[in-house]
Amino acid sequence: MKLATLRVDGGTRAVRLDGDVLVDLGYPDLGTLLARDDWAAVAAAATGTTWPVQDADLAPVVPDPSKVICVGHNYTNHIAEMGRELPDYPTLFTKFADTLVGPNDPIAKPAETDALDWEVELVVVIGKPVRRASEDEAAAAIAGFTVMNDISVRDWQFRTVEWSQGKIWDSSTPVGPYLVTPDEVGGVRPALEVTTLVDDRVMQRDDTGTLLFDPVRLVRYISTVIRLNPGDLIATGTPAGVGHARDPKVYLTGGETVVTQIAGLGRCTNRIVAES
Repeated sequence: MKLATLRVDGGTRAVRLDGDVLVDLGYPDLGTLLARDDWAAVAAAATGTTWPVQDADLAPVVPDPSKVICVGHNYTNHIAEMGRELPDYPTLFTKFADTLVGPNDPIAKPAETDALDWEVELVVVIGKPVRRASEDEAAAAIAGFTVMNDISVRDWQFRTVEWSQGKIWDSSTPVGPYLVTPDEVGGVRPALEVTTLVDDRVMQRDDTGTLLFDPVRLVRYISTVIRLNPGDLIATGTPAGVGHARDPKVYLTGGETVVTQIAGLGRCTNRIVAES
């Protein structure tokens, strides 16, 4: 299944993609739906109101997750381009719901930076509560996958050794368009092509099968530290090709269209605009 959160007059609705229409699932957003133990059966059986998928205004796939955990240094090529050694453990940082925007929303370039960068990422969406997960429990907790562009404000990110201030800018991080269940992409350890294009120029291209720490391992590791709740997001890291690692460096200055896409999951298409 492919599920999403659709903006409608007065709010949002959880929906399922059926051909060229989106079917109402009876819940205000995917986070609320995922809180049900039987969310998958409910989503598959729903026959509610429909909306055309063309020009649909999609919200972040889960608009208000309890937590967004991100992983740095998880593709071998990206680790090399950033001049670091392969880590023994996942490098974790966090985002907040206030950083998230829809998959087709504009991204406002903050006036405070001249170092705005792109990062395509595979995102794990959690579908059941889990703590100190076993291998099987971690796999069962994965509701599906989606796409994130982990927009990074590099000059702020590297002001200190802790990255958060470069990663949590308000309304900066597209997530979507769909939560795609594992059965549609080859299971809970999918090998999917990931790509970033800036004004149609390919900047990143890799395969999620080369992740150093795969989705199941990440769920196990993170759930050891803190419980994961339905609707929580785990961004699994970005491959080589970011603007900051190029020589000379390349940053988003405004006016560009950035497409971050993952085969089988869809794409985020976002215009970089001046902050109002």
